Amino acid sequence: MISSMKKKLNIVILVVITLLVLYFSLKDNFKEIVTQILTMNIWFLLIAFILQFIYWLLRSYPIYTFCKKINKNFKFGQAFQLTLRTQFFNAVTPFATGGQPYQIYYLKQCGIDYASSTGVVLENFIVYQIALVTLGLVALFSNQIFHIFNKVQLLQKFIALGFIVNTLVIIVMFGVSFSKKVNKTLISLGIKLLTKLRIVKDKEKTLKKWDENITKFHNSAKVLLKDKKMFMLNILYNFLALCCLYLVPLFVLYAMGNFNAFSAGVSIVTCAYIMIIGSFVPVPGATGGLEYGFVQFFGNFVTGSTLSALMLVWRFITYYFGMIIGAIALNIKKVK
Repeated sequence: MISSMKKKLNIVILVVITLLVLYFSLKDNFKEIVTQILTMNIWFLLIAFILQFIYWLLRSYPIYTFCKKINKNFKFGQAFQLTLRTQFFNAVTPFATGGQPYQIYYLKQCGIDYASSTGVVLENFIVYQIALVTLGLVALFSNQIFHIFNKVQLLQKFIALGFIVNTLVIIVMFGVSFSKKVNKTLISLGIKLLTKLRIVKDKEKTLKKWDENITKFHNSAKVLLKDKKMFMLNILYNFLALCCLYLVPLFVLYAMGNFNAFSAGVSIVTCAYIMIIGSFVPVPGATGGLEYGFVQFFGNFVTGSTLSALMLVWRFITYYFGMIIGAIALNIKKVK
């Protein structure tokens, strides 16, 4: 009941913020923006959508390789389906926190126990975070060398905070993966609290069950991290996936007939900055924060109706399109 209410509240927040973003984006140059969007070159726009599709494919491969280590019958199609469905849950929850619990539930349906599926989801999250921070560092050094941005001093502080937050997340996730003692302490405290609240009835039985699950989780995490080649390859897959995602604005710009405003390298660097900022905006899809960051950074290269149209189409492809596809993937399963 509470979960359902939270989901509805998140959707309401998402709709309200989206409408505000649309209002402020369209209020000054409505006709020009709509005209630019409606007259886009369909082929360049198609490439932008294909890049988004490749991003999902590449993000699916680490899940597939991790799961294959545990369950040899796991198929790539299952990993890809999970990636698509995750888009919906990530889109409607703050900090994209809804995706991981669903991934654990889905993998359990695929024959991977909860402890092992938790290990898979955690390691998959770690390799993604490492790729995100690495690409962010590449962007940071690129800006220092080539002086790409000159007018975003305020956002530079947010970027520093974003790096700190994302790096701390990686450290914490590694700690959770390796420190059985920390996990047992946290679980023990949680069960004691739930026992006092009379939610847990048999304290000793529950502690024993969780102790077994923690042991399974750490064993599966060790198996996944033991294969260093696979671990590094999965970081690379995520790195390439993010590069594809960060090239979407470039081909949206080409679709608008502008081939000179910025290059592929600038598109990647700029989006890396935006994503680092967006990773700690506490609303579903980081809505509002990502749009603001996009306008501030890409505003160094394009302005006016072109900038607004570019931002709106980019946001649809990289966020709302994934949410729609994820919802369709979920409902197809229900129909079957």
